[in-house]
Amino acid sequence: MKLKYLVFSVATALVLGVSGLPSHQLLAHAGEMSSPKMNDGVISKQKTEMFVAAEHPTQGAVSIFNEKGKRYLVFDKTFKSDMGPDLHVILHRDATLPKGGLKKPDYVTLSRLQKVSGTQRYEIPNNINLANFRTVAIWCRMFNATFGYALLPTTSTAQR
Repeated sequence: MKLKYLVFSVATALVLGVSGLPSHQLLAHAGEMSSPKMNDGVISKQKTEMFVAAEHPTQGAVSIFNEKGKRYLVFDKTFKSDMGPDLHVILHRDATLPKGGLKKPDYVTLSRLQKVSGTQRYEIPNNINLANFRTVAIWCRMFNATFGYALLPTTSTAQR
């Protein structure tokens, strides 16, 4: 019975904000704590990076997940970018991108952008060596315009 009271007290303290974090930050941290880990060799999450705007407002977080031998670039629920024609998700060799004028040898296209906001994921083909790339970007192929970009989240387990 004492254990139940202790668990209830701790849970109540967290909900009421005794932790010192506002409730929205508490929920965000709770999500981080439940992120997949490399506990059984099946799923692992790399660190998270944030998008920054280039020619158009772009925001949100991006991570890399390894799942059953495949790698995925994952945009979180806060991802948002302007609409545009012919938007693509690319990996680029440089840490910062020019606002326009990307050159083909400097990037590789992963996919067309699925949607301009919300959670989405893109498989990273096994033949792409992430060590050769520094950023992920939302890019308009039609006008050669960089909407926004983020540093490519990597750790040694994500490299191939």
